[in-house]
Amino acid sequence: MNLNAKIFVAGHRGLVGSALMRQLQAKGYSNIVTRTHAELDLTNQQLVAEFFVSEKPEYVILAAAKVGGIHANNIYPAEFIQENLAIQTNVIHQSYVAGVKRLLFLGSSCIYPRDCPQPIKEECLLTGPLEPTNRPYALAKIAGIEMCWSYNRQYGTQFLAMMPTNLYGPGDNYHPENSHVIPAMIRKFHEAKVNHQDIVTIWGTGTPKREFLYSDDMAEACVFVMNLSDEQFKPLLAADRNDGLPPLLNLGRGSDLTIAELANLVKEVVGFEGDITLDVTKPDGTMKKLMDSGRLNQLGWRESTSLLVGLREVYQDFKNQEGLR
Repeated sequence: MNLNAKIFVAGHRGLVGSALMRQLQAKGYSNIVTRTHAELDLTNQQLVAEFFVSEKPEYVILAAAKVGGIHANNIYPAEFIQENLAIQTNVIHQSYVAGVKRLLFLGSSCIYPRDCPQPIKEECLLTGPLEPTNRPYALAKIAGIEMCWSYNRQYGTQFLAMMPTNLYGPGDNYHPENSHVIPAMIRKFHEAKVNHQDIVTIWGTGTPKREFLYSDDMAEACVFVMNLSDEQFKPLLAADRNDGLPPLLNLGRGSDLTIAELANLVKEVVGFEGDITLDVTKPDGTMKKLMDSGRLNQLGWRESTSLLVGLREVYQDFKNQEGLR
């Protein structure tokens, strides 16, 4: 992508999209197109078609999605599948119609079966049952991958899906019920500290293991992939291969830790001096979900932010959002 290329970042205000904006701007891209939800409802087929006709973006990074943790997925399953299917169907199809050069579709590691071999390779897709707590969201994202694959095969498009592991970073959602595990823990430990509580309760047994990637590292990887040469990029698209591997790249850091270990790290970063207890009546979700990012690493990308450094940045971001010092 040359620095003047017109790039549409769909979902530019979220955790993923805001990190993409920081990365693109830092690298000198000057022609970035964005729309808020109020300006363009991506679930509306006609409005999305009109947008692509008028703006004619050369590149699309599709980061817009309805997202949330276990609680939100359990409470709003219909919204998770309907909204995500509508967003990606409209954006992917209109990218084809408008002749977009490359599209990057961002999903989640929850697309993989609950009990597949670890670390998870791209070929594990559709080899077993999904984790029930986020199946509607996962199925929507799997449909998006299949759509990219189908358009590549039929129309010769260059649409690639990347599946980041669990992300955290500046601009995250710190809602006490509808947030992911790290921002939820940040708020919980901070509020316990300022309220002089003795105990913080964490959902589940604490034994599930999770991999976490700093959002700015994720964004760096996305821009890196979009700038690959045709010789490196086209083989990823699965347009003319018969090996059954979809146009899909894993994006992770290659190491994980238990939820209990994470809780102790967050406790340290926040400065909470009480104890941690576990509510074993709450669901654990998938027990282990470590991504194999070997294919991306072989192309030349590695993450650069340690978990401890990233958590310190996120805690400062939380305090900034809350107007705290």
